[in-house]
Parts: sequence; C-alpha cells; structure tokens
Amino acid sequence: MRAVVLGIGNTILTDEAAGVRAVEALEQAYSMPANVLVIDGGTSGMEMIEDLSNLDFLIVIDVVKTGAAPGTLVKIAGEDIPVFFRSKLSPHQIALPDVLASLELLDTMPKEIIVLGVEPISLELGMEMTATVAARVPQLAAMAADELIRRGYMLEALALAVA
Repeated sequence: MRAVVLGIGNTILTDEAAGVRAVEALEQAYSMPANVLVIDGGTSGMEMIEDLSNLDFLIVIDVVKTGAAPGTLVKIAGEDIPVFFRSKLSPHQIALPDVLASLELLDTMPKEIIVLGVEPISLELGMEMTATVAARVPQLAAMAADELIRRGYMLEALALAVA
C-alpha cells in the first residue's frame, strides 16, 4: 500500500501557503512509514507524475475556494473529486488536473484521492498567512494523519510534536 500526501500552494501569496505549511506540520508531528511519501509540491506540475503513479491513496492539501466562510475546512472525496478539478477552486491552479489526466491516460491513477483544504481569506502577495488560516494548518495536518491511519498506515506521533 503506497500513499502520498501532497501539499500544494505558493508560499509568497499569504494563505495560498496553507497546503505547503500543512505537510510541513505533518512531518513535524509524525514519523511516516516507508510506504508514505510526504511531498511539498509547491506549484509543481508534470514533474510529479512518477511520484503520483500507481498509488493506493493520494491526499492533496491546498486552499480551496468553495464559497464557504473563510477558514472553513473542506474535505472533497469520491465522486466530487472530478467536479473539484473541473472548477477552479484552487487559486494557483497548478497543473494538478493535467497531472491527473496524464495519470489516467497512462492507466496509473491513484486508487483513491481526497482533497483536504481550507477556504482562504487573502491571496495577496505576502509571506505571512492570515491568523485564521494559519490556525487551520495543524488541523489540516491532523486530518491527513487521521485519513492515513484509518486506512491502515502506521504513523508514529513524534514526542516533540506541537498540535
């Protein structure tokens, strides 16, 4: 069973950094087993194809624009995933839809995909997230850990982890 947790976002656009910061928080809080890869995808695209091929489970963490209240945590799964990727819910809209389309064409799509996200407040140029979204980063990391654990991945909480 192979899994990837992919945090995407642009760290110089305030709240857009939430996905990247969430995977950093996940790595600080848990020791991952060999079959779980945590990737800071930044604003990457097609270069991720190899890492995302033939997975059992893919978690994508990002900011998402759904119209919910700012700071709202969102989980998108199952039949809603194709709808998510057809709509421009992620403001930077890295080439992830193209990567997934390529994986499908290559017949190497992950068996299961979920998107964990937070509704942004600001996407302005700046290195600091808003306090509301920054407060959701540990929650996003915990949500990703819970999803992995529920599927039988053996994460080990680190003693120095701060929730």
